[in-house]
Amino acid sequence: MKIKVIASTKVDYVLPKEEAVNFSGKSAGICYLPDTLETLFAEPDEKTMKRANGNISSGHHSVFGHPTYNLSLEGIPKILAMILNNEKMYNTSEKSARYTKMEPSEQERQLYEKWIDLYSQQIASTYPDFDPNKVKKLAQENARYLISVFTPATIMEYTVNFGQLNYIIAWAEDYIENEGNTAFSTKLKGVLKEFLQAMPDVKVEGLDSRFKGREFSLFAKRDRGEEFGENYCTTYLASFAQLAQAQRHRTLSYEMKLLDNPQYYVPPIIRGTELEKEWLNDISSLSDFFPQGMLVQVNERGTIENFVLKCTERLCGEAQLEIMQQTQATMNKYVNAVRENKVLHEYLLPYSKGARCTFPGWKCTKPCIFGGKNAMTRVI
Repeated sequence: MKIKVIASTKVDYVLPKEEAVNFSGKSAGICYLPDTLETLFAEPDEKTMKRANGNISSGHHSVFGHPTYNLSLEGIPKILAMILNNEKMYNTSEKSARYTKMEPSEQERQLYEKWIDLYSQQIASTYPDFDPNKVKKLAQENARYLISVFTPATIMEYTVNFGQLNYIIAWAEDYIENEGNTAFSTKLKGVLKEFLQAMPDVKVEGLDSRFKGREFSLFAKRDRGEEFGENYCTTYLASFAQLAQAQRHRTLSYEMKLLDNPQYYVPPIIRGTELEKEWLNDISSLSDFFPQGMLVQVNERGTIENFVLKCTERLCGEAQLEIMQQTQATMNKYVNAVRENKVLHEYLLPYSKGARCTFPGWKCTKPCIFGGKNAMTRVI
């Protein structure tokens, strides 16, 4: 066996789309390689481009996944990051709204600052042994539920292949042209128009999935029932913020649907206190902004093994509280649903008893402020 690099990412180099198409055309030639790679890569450009254009027109687009682009997206809204991240074929490094202070609009900022102070007081009172820096970061994590998913505050690096990037461009164009106008879609169309205007010149006509009827995968087109077995499908309410966390589990599929009547997530640390009503008043005053704490209907689907992988990430005192509790609720539902299936029931049981530090073979290498016992009962 011989292995060598035939192409790689290069800092500060913008791959012209003509080179991307040419490279893809050579990659297509491997499928019917009559000679050596060296001969293929030395062939005339006219022959390569004829092959590449044939692949574009025939819809055999997988070869266009070989070239990749590293994009930096500055000042993009959270909702755009969620749309991109739901497509799975990517790598991303994204500014965290959990751990960094956000800079939203003035109306959002006033409430955001107010609730950082209120949450700081509540957290310090409930957990007096917490380090002040930990209190501040947890307060920011909860206050960010007030920030709009349309606030242009996210910075991310997004690495995606050339073919997929062309698909995304086409899906954005189709959404703008075909989606009906609602308060949400009208805002999103503006975001997508700005996205397309800022996009480097990488679009190739015909390199899209329109003949397959594909579109952005984030937005549900129908309601789904629930089932639990070797594969599972479940629907629940979650905030935009939780859904953004869940999307990191790329082996699972997620769709969302807006509620007809807005509802909002209430962090457990203020539930049942005099602050709960104040929180709901404040966050609902931002309803036109679509705050990250607004609840949406989420459908989650996957295999039983990949659900367990999600549990090893989310059933933990370090995980976002909302997604930890939702993952636990899904686990309880799953275990009960497969009770009559001995194989599946026994497979899930070791992962259903608490935090991941109770999982078989799991060894935590990081100090935990809650410990395995309190991780699942915490309120922050």
